[in-house]
Amino acid sequence: MFVRGSTLNLVMIGIFAVFVVLAMVDPVFAQEEAADGASEVTVMQNLKNAGYVGFLIILLSMAGVALIITFAMQFRRDNLVPQDLLAHVEQLFEEEDYDAALEVCESNPSYLSSVLAAGLPKIDRPYHEIEVAMEDSGDQEAARMHQKVGYLSLIASVAPMMGLLGTVLGMVKSFNIIATSQTSPKPKDLAKGISEALMTTMMGLCVAIPMSVAYFIFKNKVNNSIIEVSNLATELMERFDTPEAR
Repeated sequence: MFVRGSTLNLVMIGIFAVFVVLAMVDPVFAQEEAADGASEVTVMQNLKNAGYVGFLIILLSMAGVALIITFAMQFRRDNLVPQDLLAHVEQLFEEEDYDAALEVCESNPSYLSSVLAAGLPKIDRPYHEIEVAMEDSGDQEAARMHQKVGYLSLIASVAPMMGLLGTVLGMVKSFNIIATSQTSPKPKDLAKGISEALMTTMMGLCVAIPMSVAYFIFKNKVNNSIIEVSNLATELMERFDTPEAR
């Protein structure tokens, strides 16, 4: 019912944004070799050490970025409650040209128009039928929007769990080295497993925190749109709430 963009393009934008950030962060943290010949482990090396779990978390973050871009476009107020459409419908209501208002709503799909289009065909019936029709349509549209936004909450919940999985796998690798080593293992031998454990935990949290914030923002935006559309539709349709229509 909302503005349809190219999902593939949005996903590619998300992937590009993630890799740009990684490419910018890596040189900042990378350090030149020290005087004794030792070198600092870079961010990209740590990401590689995170293993396949870390790779899955990166893919999850890309999906989240793509969803955020998509929702930022779809849940704009001008898309949910188009001001031009509202002004046009109000003018047609003043002219009592309700058939034309219905055509305008059906030809300009949005949250507001779908609610009005559900009630306009019933203007010659009792007013409570108009209310029920608009409420049902509004509930359906609201459920669709909440379902979409819910994917951000899912990512925010899954990411730290995947990070915990990587932590467990990394610690298992380190303990396996201890268990199978004929001599006392050096700290360097255990470093890779421990690095994987810590990196996946950090990556999971780095994905979950912004996704939780984005979910809260979009959920509030959806709820505010629901209230606004409900008030606008009621205000427009109140003219049909007459004693004869009850």
